Amino acid sequence: MSTKIIVIGGGPGGYVAALRAAALGGIVTLIEKENLGGTCLNWGCIPSKIMKNSADIFLKFLKAENFGIKVQGSVSPDMKSLMKKKDKILESQRQGIAALLKNSGIVLEMGRAVIKSKGVVEVVSKDDNKKELYYDKLIIATGTKPLNVADFPFDHHHILSSNDILQMDNIPESIVIVGGGVIGCEFAFIFSALGSKVTVVEALSRLLPLPSVDQDCSKLLLREMKKRKIDVFCDTIVRSSNIVKSSDIKDDQVSIHLEISPFTDNPKPKKLKTNVIYAQRMAVCIGRCALSSDLGLENIDLKTTPQGWIDANEKLETNVDGVYAIGDILGPQKVMLAHVASHEGIIAAQNAMGGKGVMDYDVIPGAIFTMPEIGTVGLSEAEAIKKGYEVEAFSVNFRTLGKAQAIDELAGTAKMIVEKKSNKVLGVHLIGAHATDLIAEATLAIQKGLTAKDIANTIHAHPTLAEIMGEVSFKACGTLVH
Repeated sequence: MSTKIIVIGGGPGGYVAALRAAALGGIVTLIEKENLGGTCLNWGCIPSKIMKNSADIFLKFLKAENFGIKVQGSVSPDMKSLMKKKDKILESQRQGIAALLKNSGIVLEMGRAVIKSKGVVEVVSKDDNKKELYYDKLIIATGTKPLNVADFPFDHHHILSSNDILQMDNIPESIVIVGGGVIGCEFAFIFSALGSKVTVVEALSRLLPLPSVDQDCSKLLLREMKKRKIDVFCDTIVRSSNIVKSSDIKDDQVSIHLEISPFTDNPKPKKLKTNVIYAQRMAVCIGRCALSSDLGLENIDLKTTPQGWIDANEKLETNVDGVYAIGDILGPQKVMLAHVASHEGIIAAQNAMGGKGVMDYDVIPGAIFTMPEIGTVGLSEAEAIKKGYEVEAFSVNFRTLGKAQAIDELAGTAKMIVEKKSNKVLGVHLIGAHATDLIAEATLAIQKGLTAKDIANTIHAHPTLAEIMGEVSFKACGTLVH
């Protein structure tokens, strides 16, 4: 008898889990209350990259003379057209996912899922029709939404969430981005490129204050922000904000009140130059919260953390037999990335169908689409030392590459952390042109336990940006060519 599997959530974790379970012979139903593709496709990875691509092209136009091209007439961004392009691409991608599900024999139910009891899920449609579905195994992949802060709640016009940013039809003259993490930094560069005056406020001592991002990447990113005249306040929080109305300006402004951060890891933060800054918009990009409160988890005694995150073991099993959880609903104690969710989906589906797969979080590439991009994998230098490794770190600048010179993308550094005794690669941190693509080689090297010498002995095509991995590996072996 075939196993009946219900997957709640159609994001990169959920729909991949559904496809894998169906491929293994399961009778699969996928429940999605909004749009297929989840946060990644609809409110994150893809729409922000569409915006970044347009910002990159616009910057190229502004520097056209450097490439031997004359541009006659004015060039300006058109946000309304950009949003139309974004919507068209997203709809195409959603249709593609729907076709994959249909071709795999997966039943798609659009509506809100409520777990009524063990083995029973109710689907409530938008017009309030209800349907009961039955399962043998359940995979929860409901994801997250932007964190709304009580001191400056979203009004979706002046105070924006990351979702709101992706629906803007105009470019603000000025915008303050609260949060210097991945989302905040990506949007800071995008809006700066499109012409906004951008300010970033970060509570900790550096941009991208993540253990997986080496501090040298943060330093270079700060330097690039300063080059683009993006103001950065580290060790700082927003205490409150107010809408300022004035007949002297076209639009209302937000007055943003700053304080030294009580959360900073800097023992001696600098005194603030100003306690109040003004902008047309304020975007809050300081975290996500769990979408688990209305799922009916209490009806099957499924436990969550106080914040609503679901705990799961290495097999993605929850505390309830036959119920699995994957993706961002696992919270920051795991890794909240789309490609991680997809892999978790595969493991959970296999296990739901009788497998014994285990999720390994040790070697996960990170891709940050700032300008320049950042790609990371493995340990940072600080993490490696903390874990007790005796390490050496080696860095090479992108400007040494002929390809970087040819495309006028000089800013960037490749940093490799190796174990001193064995020469084994422990971590690679790239910041530079196409770093998010280049990190794949380092990911494979660390996954397979390779040494810097193994990479140095691998021929890299010339002239390419991929040569940066060869160059930094040569340096790690003491045989730097250039």
